[in-house]
Amino acid sequence: MLSLHKPKAERGIHAVNANGSGPKPLYGGQAVIEGVMMRGPRFMAVAMRDPKGKIVLHSEALSPIYTSRWAKVPFLRGLLLLWDALGLGSRVLGLSANVQAETEDETLEGTPLLLTMLASFGMAIGLFFVLPAGLAHLVERYFTLSPLAGNLLEGVLRLAILLGYLWAVGRMEEIRRVFGYHGAEHKTIHAYEAGLKLTPKTVDKFPLEHPRCGTAFLLTVIVLSILVFTLIGPLPLLLRLLLRVLLIPVLAGVAYEYLRFTAANMRNPLVRVLVAPNLALQRLTTRPPDAKMLEVGIAAFNEMLRLETSKTAKPKALKLKPAKAAKR
Repeated sequence: MLSLHKPKAERGIHAVNANGSGPKPLYGGQAVIEGVMMRGPRFMAVAMRDPKGKIVLHSEALSPIYTSRWAKVPFLRGLLLLWDALGLGSRVLGLSANVQAETEDETLEGTPLLLTMLASFGMAIGLFFVLPAGLAHLVERYFTLSPLAGNLLEGVLRLAILLGYLWAVGRMEEIRRVFGYHGAEHKTIHAYEAGLKLTPKTVDKFPLEHPRCGTAFLLTVIVLSILVFTLIGPLPLLLRLLLRVLLIPVLAGVAYEYLRFTAANMRNPLVRVLVAPNLALQRLTTRPPDAKMLEVGIAAFNEMLRLETSKTAKPKALKLKPAKAAKR
């Protein structure tokens, strides 16, 4: 799952070198098909195993949005970085699929990428916001529930749909492998932030859960929606659905700031209690990785770190055979 944390060292939001010499920049990542993507403020790298078992690498410079002034504006930065991160996530997923096919299919850029992202957003909004709101409205009218009870029911349904969806997709073998690479991503970042040498043996000692995981963003938005929508009085169905959709950007912006705050204060006992549900949810989106998955996560991280720590290093673009040529 995609890490939504801004990958940049900031006061109070950093890992400390093992020798206590100072802060390390924070990095994020995402699991892809048979691989892991790691990203910093300037570059991203993705490592994947091809059908022959060989690790292949692709790296590139990131959008300037991650280091722009807009990325420093509270609440707005969450929306901007989330949108760009989703676009990047869609592209690297497409790349990993092409690696498994050993062909270079149509590149997901421009209009196709925008349409894919809009379709994904539409499905997510329909499943997690419109559906529970509509069901709660029907139950509220049929059983003559109070608006407060109806809104609480809507929140419970929304949370149940999220948990059920994650559980269901996690039963698929292909997704279970992606979740294994998700665990490899978390363990690798944990090991780096602990100041240890990145080897499969040392990396595997760390937990599957990570406080900056993008999975936490989903749960935070759901919980915030329960708190906000419960306070709203009775509304006609269409207005109720419209309000849910319109408030999503607001909820997303608040959720992002909340995650930044908790990531900055993980040593606080109260914060640890607050983030416990987010960490628990990651049990549905991660699986224990095997040694080969850990090797891939380490390869992606090392390539990203090579670019982030050098002023002269250049990205390595992966070249695949064109789809038409591969079919001959």
